[in-house]
Amino acid sequence: METALIEELGDELYTAWAERRMVEPLSARHPGMSVEQAYRVQQRMVGRRLAAGARVVGKKIGVTSQAVMDMLGVYQPDFGYLLSDMAVAPGEAISMAGLIQPKAEGEIAFLLKRDLCGPGVTVSEVLAATEAVMVCFEIVDSRIRDWKIRIQDTVADNASCGVFVLGDRLVSPRGLDLRTCGMVFEKNGELLGTGAGAAALGHPANAVAWLANALGALGVGLEAGEIVLSGALAAMTPVVAGDSLQVSIGGIGACGVRFVA
Repeated sequence: METALIEELGDELYTAWAERRMVEPLSARHPGMSVEQAYRVQQRMVGRRLAAGARVVGKKIGVTSQAVMDMLGVYQPDFGYLLSDMAVAPGEAISMAGLIQPKAEGEIAFLLKRDLCGPGVTVSEVLAATEAVMVCFEIVDSRIRDWKIRIQDTVADNASCGVFVLGDRLVSPRGLDLRTCGMVFEKNGELLGTGAGAAALGHPANAVAWLANALGALGVGLEAGEIVLSGALAAMTPVVAGDSLQVSIGGIGACGVRFVA
């Protein structure tokens, strides 16, 4: 795939994000696109957003739970960049006007106190480099029409990043077994689903280690002060204006979010 086409597709996805509109699946239009090429498209898209004034504040791992893999038909993890204009303050309503076709996920977020750079990063090293963990809502949002995505589509689209909301409680991971921390996910006061930390590649810190090693292969590291979203602990749910969501994770805390027109 020529550099000119990589840049064209990245620009197309950036414009789709800016104008809040959908585009046809890249994988259908360019069936020979590799995952590596899709990451180059992602870099172009993210680069456009950085040029427009956003800052990188962290990274996210996507497609880590079997529930999400089954829902999307994507069967390997991916990663994307968290930008400053994606962060939503706790208690702040999320406007649907800024999104296209959002879905919500409950996750465990990591706040790093030390850099991590692969290859060879282990779970123990991730936990030692972690300042605190938090409950998190990630609102994923695809620029690809009707979520008809393959792995190349979601990678190119910055791992379907939308916005994210962090809980207001920081908890040390030491003394916690993140694999068994149970999650309860409610929508409009009704139980929507449950999960546990083990849903994220067997252990949320294992997901972060995977990310550090995947980025290390590209010469990129996880940096002190960054937020890392470790992946959904249950199936994602579509949201519309008027919805109110609550997620709680045992030993860590809770986070709420509501959506307005």
